[in-house]
Amino acid sequence: MSITVVQWTSGGVARETIKAIVSHPDLELVGLYAYSAEKVGMDAGELAGIAPLGIAASNDIDALIALQPDCVSYSPLYPDINELERILRAGINVVTTCNFMNGWGLDFNAERFGANARARLHQAALDGNASLFGTGINPGHINYLACVLTSVCEEVTHIQVTEAVDVTHFVADPNIDAFGFGEPLGDDTLYERSKAESAVFGDALQVMAQLMGLQLEEVRCSIDYAIASHDVQAPGKFIASNTVGGVRLRWEGLVNNRPVLENQQIWTVGDIIEDSWKVDRGHHGYVVNIQGNPNIHNVMLPIPRGDISTMNHKDFNALGMRITGLPSINAIAAVCAAAPGICTYNALPPVTARGRFRVDQA
Repeated sequence: MSITVVQWTSGGVARETIKAIVSHPDLELVGLYAYSAEKVGMDAGELAGIAPLGIAASNDIDALIALQPDCVSYSPLYPDINELERILRAGINVVTTCNFMNGWGLDFNAERFGANARARLHQAALDGNASLFGTGINPGHINYLACVLTSVCEEVTHIQVTEAVDVTHFVADPNIDAFGFGEPLGDDTLYERSKAESAVFGDALQVMAQLMGLQLEEVRCSIDYAIASHDVQAPGKFIASNTVGGVRLRWEGLVNNRPVLENQQIWTVGDIIEDSWKVDRGHHGYVVNIQGNPNIHNVMLPIPRGDISTMNHKDFNALGMRITGLPSINAIAAVCAAAPGICTYNALPPVTARGRFRVDQA
């Protein structure tokens, strides 16, 4: 019996999650929510760039909830707390790629999301006997993988997760704006904007701590900015020389006043910066460094299938959206079986591409 799913939003991540839902043998897409009026009535397949599916996009929340799907795949960039409460209280499980993993960042940004947003969502899920699982728009799976890699260690003293990415193909996305690409340094608000926008990395540290049996005493953030050495026209955004061309974010979790967990994001636009920490083109991807016994160094590099030399901006963007969306879709069955409330990787069995193995293909 298939697990029924409503896809919530129809943007970049959603285009990939729609395809992931309909390609999975155990999932059935039954509805699609679209924010924009011009998309209402359009076929979900058309919006995802595949063959028509016979499912029209709708902005009628009551009608979609009335479908009583087993799960909602919730893909906006930012969570709408009231909206999520309605879905969860209706008894519908939620997997999400939005800026949420365990809700720490919601409370950190209480001015934006309201007081006690995390507690509100947890209570709504309990009231509806539903589960809420977030992979985060960017962190999530790699933090989970880093903790799994410690299984070979006798002891662990520090875990660092680094995302090193040339963001040329993503720099025009709205979730990048707060980090100041193309802006001159000297704006007193830049650090606070970047910190608030990246607070979900604090969520990720909390999830890692949970997996490792730690209680973090402090979570702190530091940010460095690199200056572009020359002008560049990235897709959808012009970056002038002497403006921000690279950002390095570090979120750290402390125990006994010592950093034990670290999320580091190194985002640059091409080769326009000269700093020593710019992305080495041979080391894009996700790097895990574990200090312990033994020390562990692991690199996860998503490599698109096919001829990379033929890929355009749209193809690279789709790859980023795909690796963002797939962990949430592949977790749906486990989330539907999980205990009600906010759940994290700590509460789920291993999240794999179960059901997607193609034994008839090379």
